[in-house]
Amino acid sequence: MYPSPTLDQLQIFLTVVETGSFSAAARTLNRAQSVISYAIANLEAQVEMPLFERAGARQPKLTEAGTALLEDARRILSGLDVMRARIKSLKDGLEGEIALAISVFVPTDVLVGVLRDFRDQFPSVSVALTVGELGAIIDVVASGKASIGIGGAPTKLDDTLVADRIGHSFMIPVVAPDHPLARRDKPLSITDVRDEIQIVVTDISGLTKGRDFNVLSYRTWRVSDVTTKYHLIRGGLGWGGLPASLIWDDLRQGHLVQLDLEAYAQGEYPIYVIRKLANSPGPATRWMIEAFRSRLSNCPDETDFNTMLATAGRSEQVTGEPVK
Repeated sequence: MYPSPTLDQLQIFLTVVETGSFSAAARTLNRAQSVISYAIANLEAQVEMPLFERAGARQPKLTEAGTALLEDARRILSGLDVMRARIKSLKDGLEGEIALAISVFVPTDVLVGVLRDFRDQFPSVSVALTVGELGAIIDVVASGKASIGIGGAPTKLDDTLVADRIGHSFMIPVVAPDHPLARRDKPLSITDVRDEIQIVVTDISGLTKGRDFNVLSYRTWRVSDVTTKYHLIRGGLGWGGLPASLIWDDLRQGHLVQLDLEAYAQGEYPIYVIRKLANSPGPATRWMIEAFRSRLSNCPDETDFNTMLATAGRSEQVTGEPVK
């Protein structure tokens, strides 16, 4: 039969190690020293090995077996503390997990910043993160696979969903520096781009089927996600719009070139939080929504972005070093 140490035995064992003696452990745990000694003796009987070297030592010293067991004891008791905190949180109405669906149009630094603060604020709440495109965010919220979705303008909402605008982003038409469109020294017209390949994301959710956004070329290559679109455009295979936050470094370092294309409707791309009307957000979800709202509402608009880009370019010309 395998040994089955009790949690109380492991707690006493760990306290003896941390306090340095049986008597100190007794005082810390407010128990008689005989109880501490008896618990350790029972634990050693359970594992069938001595855990402390007592002979000739004024203070208990861990044996090799005791040292090996120590990390296991810490891990088990730490897990118990997490479980206790989670149970308390659930009793207080705090969610056990938030399933978050987020669009690729949400700036990565915003996502990381919110989740870093969330981890510190709600250590007992788990996060299940799904990253998607276009209508996929609505799909996972509507199906119940996500508690909330953070993404672009809802194209189709039924009575079970509610959307609240919390910020903005925007798209920029770009090409690789060796692409023919990058070598034009004048503003581009629709005629200039009609015969060039445009890389377009197709919504796999089907919610925007039959609808194209800013598709100006006769020749299109369609991909399933923005990441692939980014790599194809950067590889010189075509032109297309990409989220400004995704391509800041590429524009600044000259890996991508912004197109002066008036026909491409840029402007702000509104970002919404989407959830089921019947599911009232708990305290952790409400905190997360407000954290996204705070950060997204402070993102630069198109004018600010272009000003920042121009300033960065001038600084690099002066110093010879990229601006971070």
